[in-house]
Amino acid sequence: MAQFDLPVDQLHGYRSTEKEPADFNARWDATLSAARRHPTLISVDEADNGLAGVDCWDVRFAGFDGDPVAAWFSRPAGVPASVLLPVVVEYLGYGRGRGLPHERLLWVAAGYAHLLVDSRGQGGLYGSGGDTPDTGPMSPSAPGVVTRGVLDHEQHYYRRLITDAARAVDAARALPGTAPSTVIVAGNSQGGLLSLAAAGLVPDVAACLTSAPFLCHPERALRITEAAPWNELVQYLSVYRDAEAAVMRTLSYVDGVAFARRALAPAHFATGLRDSVCPPSTIFAAFNAYGENSGRDVPHRMEVYPFNHHEGGDAVNTRRQLDWLDTLGLPVPQPSLQRLNG
Repeated sequence: MAQFDLPVDQLHGYRSTEKEPADFNARWDATLSAARRHPTLISVDEADNGLAGVDCWDVRFAGFDGDPVAAWFSRPAGVPASVLLPVVVEYLGYGRGRGLPHERLLWVAAGYAHLLVDSRGQGGLYGSGGDTPDTGPMSPSAPGVVTRGVLDHEQHYYRRLITDAARAVDAARALPGTAPSTVIVAGNSQGGLLSLAAAGLVPDVAACLTSAPFLCHPERALRITEAAPWNELVQYLSVYRDAEAAVMRTLSYVDGVAFARRALAPAHFATGLRDSVCPPSTIFAAFNAYGENSGRDVPHRMEVYPFNHHEGGDAVNTRRQLDWLDTLGLPVPQPSLQRLNG
């Protein structure tokens, strides 16, 4: 697809005018307070990943309503638990589950601990499956998860998933061998939304890596794209023709722009200018609002890929994330050249 959104010079100044609900903070505070009444870690069991260089554990932590959420926790092999590592909490794209424990190794290879968080009720669209059921109400909805409970924030699927994302930070801090002050939240697309949400709801995370975050500025996205998964909302509203006001109110509680406003951690954003799944103007709306509720300049960087679609910068962007994290000075143990050279 050719570039279809605003020109780059307009994107750099573009802002959302969507109204936040007056009770946004109160509702999310109440939701997280209720979730935190449950003990954070449910189980931590060693997992056989077939790899000599990575130690792995199969984790269950308490998410929304105390529901068990699955995750893979990995650390570089041979690093004792007494060495507290920065930990990357990674969230997944739409339709993907946590898969198998040997699939995502980049962060461990870079010297970080890594918590890969399953997405409740997802895992059957691509990848290698998931392990966390969604126990929430199943009111009439379009195929997929975006419209589950979409007439009421209290029932909405993303209220549960975002609570899981915030609780994953709590879980990362409770796991052995992690440095509680250096939790990094990361994700692409749906995972990008969850990293923004976690940064907005847990203000003392160390950094936020968010690429092409989904569910930002939904009013604009629904005007300019029908790409999946936005098409699920379009399909739903084509049937429930009088539900638009209720749907948009529910989406206002999970708008990535609102979470971005509340974030305090340094952030690395990325967007492809030909991305119809997460249009660049919606990403810039979150970027341009990032940290503004703090009343100070929160460091945040945007990588722009003019010729890319939803894949954005892909591995190029990953290397830029690694280099950017190095500038933050997090205490990541470096391999000894003498040991590598024998």
